[in-house]
Amino acid sequence: MPVKFIAEVSSNHNKDLKRCLRFIDVAAKIGCDAVKFQLFKIERLFASEVLKKNKDIQKRKQWELPIGFLPRLYKRSKKIGLQFGCTPFYMEAVDELKPYVDFYKISSYDLLRLDLIKACGLTGIPVILSTGMANMAEIKEAVDALRLVKTKDISLLHCVSNYPTLVKDCNLAVINTLRDKFRCKVGWSDHTVSDIVLFRAVYTWNAEIIEFHFDLDTKGREFNIGHCWLPEQISSVIKKIKEGQFADGKGVKEPKVCELRERNWRADYHDGLRPLMETRKRLK
Repeated sequence: MPVKFIAEVSSNHNKDLKRCLRFIDVAAKIGCDAVKFQLFKIERLFASEVLKKNKDIQKRKQWELPIGFLPRLYKRSKKIGLQFGCTPFYMEAVDELKPYVDFYKISSYDLLRLDLIKACGLTGIPVILSTGMANMAEIKEAVDALRLVKTKDISLLHCVSNYPTLVKDCNLAVINTLRDKFRCKVGWSDHTVSDIVLFRAVYTWNAEIIEFHFDLDTKGREFNIGHCWLPEQISSVIKKIKEGQFADGKGVKEPKVCELRERNWRADYHDGLRPLMETRKRLK
């Protein structure tokens, strides 16, 4: 099954519409299948006592995505063949996003918000859940909430909510654990900026989705945290993984067309010499 690559813009758009559109164009150019943004209002994201005391969090007001950008972002994504997704961080955002998104993505930080999860599921639009920091009981509650409202398309992303994540902390085997337990699409949401991790997630643990945080030029609001890929870093990884999938085949063992000539040059069972007797006769 082809791996779906989702470029997570997060807040690296810097509230600049042209920059947002460029993110979409570059995501398509490097081989992504979808692009994702986040819709939040800082006053609805953090408790008032936290906002009052933490100036760094107050500055995140400049990280918000203007709602008015959504029609343009959706239109550009559709024009160049990308799916458009977004994370709603407050209840009204579910309806604000509904006309535009191909999928909702629930943040790891909101996995306990069953009301928000159900609201997304009730739209009938596919829902992707990130599972950083969660235990299996918490993930089950979230999945059960979606299945209760008959959400047909559910995906789970294993991730580690540390920015950046160390390779030794990835615990990629959880991808199989989630697949076996919940019987849905599973993948990896990356915070490592490590090609080795992405290759193992796909080729060892059969991740069906790879989401990665993305910046264009080191100038995004979140780049200096250390968990964002640049285009020149991720493009070759996507290309290799997508090309590598052509090697998988269908699992039927039979000679390929390209092997038919060489079959005639196998050792003959009569004398152990190459080529087969029939081939030797034709050579005469």
